[in-house]
Amino acid sequence: MNVKPLQDRLLVKPADEELKTSSGIIVPDTASREKPMRGEVVAAGPGKLTDEGKRLPMDIKVGDNVMYAKYAGTEFKLDDVEYLILGQNDVLAIFDN
Repeated sequence: MNVKPLQDRLLVKPADEELKTSSGIIVPDTASREKPMRGEVVAAGPGKLTDEGKRLPMDIKVGDNVMYAKYAGTEFKLDDVEYLILGQNDVLAIFDN
């Protein structure tokens, strides 16, 4: 199955962040921790339409590593992989590689 976001939405695969304390102890996945706020864009919509019918270009493209708002978007699973669909406005920053 292929997912194509509409308008100014993005399909993001949240990063698997390994939580490590300052002393180097790795916290297991079963421990309660916050949701990741970073991920890779795997699909992007074509951009939002204005009232005049013009399409606004997307600032974010496929492959960008982004930081997004903590409780933004809608989570879902596809083929046992977790994804997040969120609007372009929910992205706070793009990380340079």
